[in-house]
Amino acid sequence: MPEVIVPEWPSPQGVRALVTTRALGDMRSGAPGRERLRALLPSEPLWLRQIHGIAVADATGALQAGTEPEADAVVARGRGPICAVLVADCMPVLLASDSGDVIGLAHAGWRGLAAGVIEATLAEMGAVPQRVIAWFGPAIGPRVYEVGDEVRAAFLESDRATRSAFTPVRPGHWLLDLYAVARQRLARAGVARVFGGAFCTYTDRERFFSFRRDRTGERMAALAWID
Repeated sequence: MPEVIVPEWPSPQGVRALVTTRALGDMRSGAPGRERLRALLPSEPLWLRQIHGIAVADATGALQAGTEPEADAVVARGRGPICAVLVADCMPVLLASDSGDVIGLAHAGWRGLAAGVIEATLAEMGAVPQRVIAWFGPAIGPRVYEVGDEVRAAFLESDRATRSAFTPVRPGHWLLDLYAVARQRLARAGVARVFGGAFCTYTDRERFFSFRRDRTGERMAALAWID
């Protein structure tokens, strides 16, 4: 369906995932797109209050409590809970154990990546990293994502290896490859099987919302669950 993207990866048994496109509509709270999305899902997702941090929510506990946790990643164990993050240039990172018993979904913009949101999600999953596979959903691409010296410094302060993800374009400005940084972080953690990462929300105007391009509040949603 043109309304959603289904990950192309060797999905563990029972693991389901999708990312909405702008054809399905805005996924913010109260937007009509959410109503259309619900028709594609087996139950109501757990929505997060995202703040570009590294807090990881437990999907089952939050759904039982009826809360909308302040977090930028979520983990689900077993069948049922639907994990969700909103994106519009930041990268959704889907993680799953190859046995299909635990999944994680992270909202990874530059702040989250620099602070360690992927590592925090892996830790909360508790799976052996070598038995985890990953998929990168649509994010702003490396040929257009221009950032300043302060963003580069935030990465290099804790991880000098991220230098290779930055390309100088003019004094004080760099192109940042979010996908490359995420691959580095996963490899260091022991996750070798990584898929996706060929999208660009900024240049693919037909399919994606982009905050950087349009300064819009509209969002896509990335969702994952165990069936």
